[in-house]
Amino acid sequence: MFINYIKAFNDNYIWVMEKNGKVLVVDPGDAGPVIDYLKDKNLDYILLTHKHMDHVGGVKELKNKYGAKVYGPLETKEYNDITLKDGDEFEILGEIFKVILTGGHTDDHISYLVEDKLFCGDALFLAGCGRVFTKDYKKAYEGLNKLKDLDEDTNVYPAHEYSLANLEFARSVISNEDLDRENDRVKKLREEDKITLPSTIGKEKKINPFFLARDLDEFIQFRNKKDNF
Repeated sequence: MFINYIKAFNDNYIWVMEKNGKVLVVDPGDAGPVIDYLKDKNLDYILLTHKHMDHVGGVKELKNKYGAKVYGPLETKEYNDITLKDGDEFEILGEIFKVILTGGHTDDHISYLVEDKLFCGDALFLAGCGRVFTKDYKKAYEGLNKLKDLDEDTNVYPAHEYSLANLEFARSVISNEDLDRENDRVKKLREEDKITLPSTIGKEKKINPFFLARDLDEFIQFRNKKDNF
């Protein structure tokens, strides 16, 4: 399976999967860059992680243009052909996709695991996690712990280029050599306007304060500090 990315807005990534002539995109917040990327290809599938417009804004245009089949959580039901819940599995591109509830950012936010690849929208970022707009910190913490339990070599594909800012915050609350090395790597890539992703679950277990939080209280403490950083 070939994986690529499409830049959208200031810092969004629309992830693309291609296999056997079929194309899938994750969270197309803007149709234009996707259409430009596809050129003479068709778009067969769209996966949605949550309802925010920078993730779903291009869905209707893409669905109308290409007839793509849309999979998403309950909160994106107005776009969905197939509505998914925690624990669901489905097969497309000859691959099995597993659905993991990673709520907190929004109520029904889901992530997709296919082989050793995790497409996690705004639930998990390199060295960070999404704002908990629902204020349901317990759900956010539990969702991240599900991801933390995945194999360490699982590749992590978040939907935003937030790595540098996340690392700056992480270094204000934790300190280790892995974090310093990752900060140097990311800083160099961003100076060259290059993507810093994917990450891995193993890496996040060393550098991500929200993975390193000892309990729910510390998670909330870190999240509140990050919101005001």
